[in-house]
Amino acid sequence: MNSFQNITATSKLNPFRSDAGEGQFSIFAQLRAMGAVIPITVPMGNTNGQQWMITRMEEVSEVLKNPRLFTVDQSLIEGLTPATPEITPETDSPAPTTFFSGKSMISVDEPDHRRLRRLVSKAFTPRYMESLRPSVQKIADELLDQVQAQGHMDIVKDYAHPLPINVICDMLGVPVEERAQVHTWSTAISHGLGLGVREPEVEANLRAFGDYTAQLVKAKRKHPADDLISQLITIEEEGDHLSEDELLSMITLLIFAGHETTSNLLATGTLMLLDYPEQLNKLKADPELTSSAFEELLRFNGPATMTGPRYATEDTILGGQQIRKGDVVIPLLKSANRDELLFEHSEELDIHRKVNRHLAFGHGIHSCLGAPLARVEGDVAFRTLLRRMPNLQLAVPREEVNWHFALSSQSLMTLPVVF
Repeated sequence: MNSFQNITATSKLNPFRSDAGEGQFSIFAQLRAMGAVIPITVPMGNTNGQQWMITRMEEVSEVLKNPRLFTVDQSLIEGLTPATPEITPETDSPAPTTFFSGKSMISVDEPDHRRLRRLVSKAFTPRYMESLRPSVQKIADELLDQVQAQGHMDIVKDYAHPLPINVICDMLGVPVEERAQVHTWSTAISHGLGLGVREPEVEANLRAFGDYTAQLVKAKRKHPADDLISQLITIEEEGDHLSEDELLSMITLLIFAGHETTSNLLATGTLMLLDYPEQLNKLKADPELTSSAFEELLRFNGPATMTGPRYATEDTILGGQQIRKGDVVIPLLKSANRDELLFEHSEELDIHRKVNRHLAFGHGIHSCLGAPLARVEGDVAFRTLLRRMPNLQLAVPREEVNWHFALSSQSLMTLPVVF
């Protein structure tokens, strides 16, 4: 068994420190060298149990594929007494709770998870997602049409954010004139997931987003249309026991997860390609590499740093460590995706990579429902951007690129480019 002290909130090896920034990957590499399962004292789980970071691919996969042993729903653990999240020098408030009302797919295991996921699974099949390609292509071209003549743009504001939000809002039936406000609220949610970020303004945005979702559902009940929200309402009314809270949670999750992570990936992926010009040149020379390049960008620097916490339902051994019933385990997706034991030259970007069993979309029953949609969007977005703007380059020095780092994700604030 490995022997080391807990990683504390103020430790230089805490990858969730607000000043970790892009140095997060160096920290992950040091943690992997220490072990696959490492004790940590940071307020990320509402329990009295020990907390653990899971750093390597084999152990992260084991946690994610075994909800019987590692559950997202601590209420399923008999005899567990939830703890009051502590305040640490690194935060001025407890770790945030879920922003969804009621139960959502990300907060329950079987059998509730199966029932909730089944309701929307038909709308997210690879075949249906592929049928959306012409619509995604039209949106991508229209966005680039707006900036083509000026010779410069902000990838985040002008392309990476509006593309996926328009796609998911089309699917859900969100009116065009309301989409900018939806994006504002969604960004507040993303930033509100940061450790300790609970300012009144963030809370107000979260409540407003919830109120809007309720009003949107109310409007769709009165005037149903050919969209996913109307379909979910019909399913509920046919007696599938989808409660009002579950319906609202589902729609909120779909709006948020349907565009925020993809937006981050498109912007970050563009920056990664600019950081590795030899890889960018290979991709421009052979656009058919776009699919493999997208998977490599997901592995190399995907949008999700970690999954939500899992709770051990019984005593077990994981990565050589004794895990007790009620302990919290935190699967680090970005660390697992650079595991040297699985990926050769794991710290390098290689769009020709053959073995790419990454976990950017998760694993097991909680794997990302929207992965097929993200792949279509990514393929279209990068092909179109590099075809129309082959001379793309940063408009500012690399060190001036600004990030927003949250507990579970990262996003670029802006990405000015010229072409």
